[in-house]
Amino acid sequence: MGWSINRPTGLTWHNDNLSTKGYTLFTPHGDSHTYLIDIQGRIVHVWKFSDIRPGYGRLLSNGNLLITGSDVDLPDPPKNDPTKPPPPFERHITRLGGYHTTLREVSWEGDTIWEYVNRAQHHDFHRLPNGNTIVPEWVELPQDLHRRVKGGFKEYRERLPRLLGDDLVEINAKGEEVRRLHTWKMLDPIKDPIRPDKRRWEWTHLNGLDINDTGEIVISCRCNDRVCVINDSGEMIWKWDKTHGQHNPTWLKNGNILIFDNGDSSSRVIEVNTSNNEIEWQYKGKPAHQFYSGHISGANALDSGNVLICEGTSGRIFEVNRNQEVVWEWINPFLNHNRYGEASVSIYRAHRYASDHPALKNHDLNPDDYSNLNRTNNLV
Repeated sequence: MGWSINRPTGLTWHNDNLSTKGYTLFTPHGDSHTYLIDIQGRIVHVWKFSDIRPGYGRLLSNGNLLITGSDVDLPDPPKNDPTKPPPPFERHITRLGGYHTTLREVSWEGDTIWEYVNRAQHHDFHRLPNGNTIVPEWVELPQDLHRRVKGGFKEYRERLPRLLGDDLVEINAKGEEVRRLHTWKMLDPIKDPIRPDKRRWEWTHLNGLDINDTGEIVISCRCNDRVCVINDSGEMIWKWDKTHGQHNPTWLKNGNILIFDNGDSSSRVIEVNTSNNEIEWQYKGKPAHQFYSGHISGANALDSGNVLICEGTSGRIFEVNRNQEVVWEWINPFLNHNRYGEASVSIYRAHRYASDHPALKNHDLNPDDYSNLNRTNNLV
């Protein structure tokens, strides 16, 4: 979906009989706020951040918000100059998508409850039932593996940095590492090559993870178009290679996996059965190219069976039912600028929570408390 600064924003479609009631959480790229909106598309709560640039958050069962962020005074990432040596690891990763410095848990009022600082963490996180948290972390591959990994491209005369892979790191409430999984050891450097259109900077680019009740971890590796499942023993037991630049794999209650497949000219959301590798359900645009986000984005199943989709690059959040009907649609009105100064309405992901979610109980979710903000952004 393309967009114009003159396009309609806010709530653009709502079928009250078919939509799933609840509140939607999102953070626009480049913004200093995380927003919660009601089913009418009106802001009912805001978290403001002054010392980090918020990236992506989720509401926890303890009532708090867990969110990624980066330093507000983060230096500009180094430019790619083929005539010069590659920057050191600490600087190189700042120019990669999904880079974060901080994972922070805040209260409803925005007070910091817990914080984990790791300048190699990126993209996603998962809070475990025991209170521990899993995050992906960039690591440099061993030199021999760097040479063996196939695929990707480099610029003429470019002096390549060491290829990066991803570890999954489990940390406890004290920020101490208690477990580490080397996902790059589970892939084949020949059978799982880097996509031809990706630089030889990263092998995997782990941009999403989710964990089911049995401890199985599903991960998305964007740079080589792989969705993989790792069991509780740290073994890769399933691998899917029928997507392109995908994001946000999540477990469904029936054991299937929901995936936002970005695609190269149109996107789709697919439900994959890991037992037979069949696609059991999918959503596409009509026509197909009307639904497209080349990067970021996500999809989450709702309790009603509907699916909430974030078409990230255009800032479009919408809900579809199993018949592929759009039953709710909201367009981001917040125009921000990324760290390169480019205008953006993009949103990494969005989540919807029922009114009885622990984080929402006992709170007065009244849009009138944000009447000026709603009126200014045509959300009334």
